[in-house]
Amino acid sequence: MKKLLLFSLLLSVIISCNENKKTSNTSTEPEQSIDKKWWKEAIVYQIYPRSFQDTDGDGVGDLQGIINRLDYVKDLGVTAVWLNPIYSSPNDDNGYDVSDYRNIMSDFGTMEDFDTMLSEMHARDIKLVMDIVVNHSSDEHPWFKESRSSRDNPYRDYYHWWPAEKGEPPYRYSLFDAEGNAWKYDEKTDAYYLHYFSQKQPDLNWENPKVRQEVYDIMTYWAEKGVDGFRLDAFQFAAKDTTFPEFPKGFEKNFIQYYAMQDGLHDYLKEMNEQVFSKYDVMSVAEGAGRTLEEAHELVDADRNEINMAYAFDGVDIPKAEGYKLSTFKETFSKWDSAFADKGWISIFLSNHDQARMVSRYANDSLPYRAPSAKMLNTFILSMRGTPYCYFGDELGMTNNPKLQNIEDYQDIAAINGYKKAKSQGEDMETFIQNLRFGSRDHGRTPMQWDASEHAGFTSGNPWLPINPNYVDVNTEAELADKNSVLNHFKKMTALRRGSDVLIYGDYALLLPEHPHVHAYTRSLGDEQFLVILNFSKEKVSVILEELGNFSELKINNYSNLNKKANELQLEPYQAVILAKS
Repeated sequence: MKKLLLFSLLLSVIISCNENKKTSNTSTEPEQSIDKKWWKEAIVYQIYPRSFQDTDGDGVGDLQGIINRLDYVKDLGVTAVWLNPIYSSPNDDNGYDVSDYRNIMSDFGTMEDFDTMLSEMHARDIKLVMDIVVNHSSDEHPWFKESRSSRDNPYRDYYHWWPAEKGEPPYRYSLFDAEGNAWKYDEKTDAYYLHYFSQKQPDLNWENPKVRQEVYDIMTYWAEKGVDGFRLDAFQFAAKDTTFPEFPKGFEKNFIQYYAMQDGLHDYLKEMNEQVFSKYDVMSVAEGAGRTLEEAHELVDADRNEINMAYAFDGVDIPKAEGYKLSTFKETFSKWDSAFADKGWISIFLSNHDQARMVSRYANDSLPYRAPSAKMLNTFILSMRGTPYCYFGDELGMTNNPKLQNIEDYQDIAAINGYKKAKSQGEDMETFIQNLRFGSRDHGRTPMQWDASEHAGFTSGNPWLPINPNYVDVNTEAELADKNSVLNHFKKMTALRRGSDVLIYGDYALLLPEHPHVHAYTRSLGDEQFLVILNFSKEKVSVILEELGNFSELKINNYSNLNKKANELQLEPYQAVILAKS
């Protein structure tokens, strides 16, 4: 009887504790469960190594330069670095033509430098994401040298070959070739090889299991070194129909539909996941996110066991030389957020090494609007759901370089060969150059502006690309000393994001969808809610706060003043404000 009474008493205590726990959870924890991952919470800072910091005076950035600037990177508040390719390369496409995947390009330093850099990053709690370029290699890679040496060479099937006796191969479009044809005749074996990019970037044959194993071994080599993530360059093009059927005339105008996400790609990614990703706590992201939202989900949904996050280009494809509508911007980013609200994960970015400077494309790089414009865009990137990718120099508000005027001023293979092709086809070359001045990749690759000394503190030599003349005012040293600078605003935003789960995992809701100048939205998680208001114009505009909700606690403001009267908030040109729920 005593045992029964004790059991009843114990049971009542357990039930009471559970009820109290339920009540406590309801009041303090968000209702929705959160699948937390480090790569979802990461703030990624992309470094283009050629342009970050030179230490040996050759005008090209190097690994020692990155090492020397890691305290600066840490102080930004970012938590991961994505590094563009640093492998051995003849540099036809600035390192995206790899000749040795297990070695470091001499321009950048040595493997010892790399090991030191990785160790120093980890000592500062900064993770490293490496570019993996395996849709193609360099034509100077030993695999291709062997492959082109004879038709019966063991490496022949590492690449795509079309024997000349079969006639000319079915036309394929090359993104970087001056002639536009992705088949290059090779006299040695009387055959054509395939290159979706430049002639010096032959495409690897992913149908060959030996090729796939070579790649997984390479990735394992870097994972064993301690690398924290991989970005798969151009990988959505890796799978190909090797019967090479004829494509309809004019397909190159919409080549993504024919090149991306072909049969076999998911098999390759699942195999890669099984052999590499699943064995290490690494982040994985592929350049491109398929042709549809459904295909993006097929790449990144957790139950697919492929990659972690989508890196879609819809957002960066919006601006053109003639401008763009804010309505398109809002629709695009809202569409992607909605599609991934419950499953999968996306990246948020407005610039990278393949884009011109974001403040010159999306906002206003002229005085007095450059600084508030840059702050506003950084506020957007760092307040959206998804993993933010911040491109080096954007934390300063770096702009397109006015020194890049004529074709002789450009070094990018896409610009140079694109010019040759356009000229041969009789295009309007004035329009072509105008488009380069607005959108060339070289604008995003000009050297980092560290201070007002000669060559902006980037190099003691002759920089590989010209320094933007505005470096005298737009530089790290000057902006660190100015509490209202773009740089210090960036640091406020990274601090806010790191301390706010709502900005990482919270729901996104678009407000004022028809407003021609304002992008407003809320981020909500449990009882916590933020209101983000961004003025994308050089006009002063007003919004009625009571129409947006009960928000009064100021979290972020890219101006020193907040013009608020009763329920009306008057926004200055390119003003960005974040308010918390009262």
